[in-house]
Amino acid sequence: MTGEERLRLAKRPDLAAIAAWVRPGSAVLDLGCGDGLLLRHLAETRGVRGYGVEIEDEKVIASVANGVNVIQGNLEGGLSGFDTASFDYVILSLTLQAVRHTAEILGEMLRVGREAIVTFPNFGYWRHRWQVLRGRMPVSEELPYQWYDTPNVHLCTIRDFEAFCATHAIRVLERLVLDRGEPVRVLPNLRGSLAVFRFERAA
Repeated sequence: MTGEERLRLAKRPDLAAIAAWVRPGSAVLDLGCGDGLLLRHLAETRGVRGYGVEIEDEKVIASVANGVNVIQGNLEGGLSGFDTASFDYVILSLTLQAVRHTAEILGEMLRVGREAIVTFPNFGYWRHRWQVLRGRMPVSEELPYQWYDTPNVHLCTIRDFEAFCATHAIRVLERLVLDRGEPVRVLPNLRGSLAVFRFERAA
């Protein structure tokens, strides 16, 4: 891995959390895999095998260049090309807020994978709330877009996601809330800018 790639990983503390949760030798599906950086990192450090799904042409090419098995496709179309329980983990990193059919995609993740991991920006973060109170839509490191060019369609808070899990037969196995790369344990819905969840289908 190049120095530039290590620097990019360092700027994404959620990826380090994901890597810590993934068991060595697991089968992993990374949805919206971008240039394949996470899968390459998991292959090198955890010995995983897996696939990425990505829609953008240039990112598919970059994933292939990174040695990642990648399938070009639109997540909104579902994961019908994958068998039930064919992966140990299905990952959706900083993409949850940009999908339109949230419940369907999370359901498909738990059909295809034994466990799922998602990361998303916390809209309840105090800096985001402060910008809304000042009459503006939030812009931050986690939400870097202006209101008029954002790909985000479903922003949520940590409490929103936990309530969703409770009403959709999803059991949360682990949760990590971060701010500037550091864990937040006190008032996480207010003080945390980024959330990482590992979960499974409830029995």
